[in-house]
Amino acid sequence: MPSHSEDEYAVPVAHVLVVDDDDTVRGVVADYLRAAGHEVTERADGVDAMTATASGAFDLIVLDLMLPGIDGLEVFRRLRQGGDKTPVIMLTAKASEADRVLGLELGADDYLTKPFSARELVLRAQSILRRQAPPEQERQIVEDGDLRLDLTARKATRGGRALELTLREYDLLAHLVTNPDKVLSREDLMGAVWGWEYGDPSTVTVHVRRLRGKVEDDPSQPRRLVTVWGRGYRWERTT
Repeated sequence: MPSHSEDEYAVPVAHVLVVDDDDTVRGVVADYLRAAGHEVTERADGVDAMTATASGAFDLIVLDLMLPGIDGLEVFRRLRQGGDKTPVIMLTAKASEADRVLGLELGADDYLTKPFSARELVLRAQSILRRQAPPEQERQIVEDGDLRLDLTARKATRGGRALELTLREYDLLAHLVTNPDKVLSREDLMGAVWGWEYGDPSTVTVHVRRLRGKVEDDPSQPRRLVTVWGRGYRWERTT
């Protein structure tokens, strides 16, 4: 059984659903998550995964895309269509880049490409779970035009209406809004928002595109989250 320090996993205990038809992969991931102190439910196909989510509440879902019965993308679609907002880490094969991007477009919170390190998966899971934990601090509010971010409650509104954001979309928006007028490369954002030293920059591109659809009047001609060609992105404050 893997061992880790308590400090490395200083987050609330969570109930994680791990869905993968490969017994070895599923077992290793489950063992690492349990070693980190979490409760784990295992399922081997999409049908059983849907049954599990219907009968129990989870704090995080680790979901393989290539599943028998119902594939992972369809499971994810059905969860979101049914109003289930549980954070999802998708597991993909190298050959399924299009599915990975589609998963991010649909609102997945993170992904890992097989083969992957189970320890890295746990660290990414911890990052997501830590962001879900209620903060113990004085309420912080940031306003920019019709946009209002409650950094303590991790909520965002635009024109008084709540924005439906995934955990990563919220983190990206909060980082941009609290660092206005700075040019931030995709690598900068991967480090600050995802906590990655290395990764696929297209992950940032996909999230920027999704975010523009929620904060811009015309996402095709952004005025807030602008592209600085060859360098990255910049948040323009509303005057």
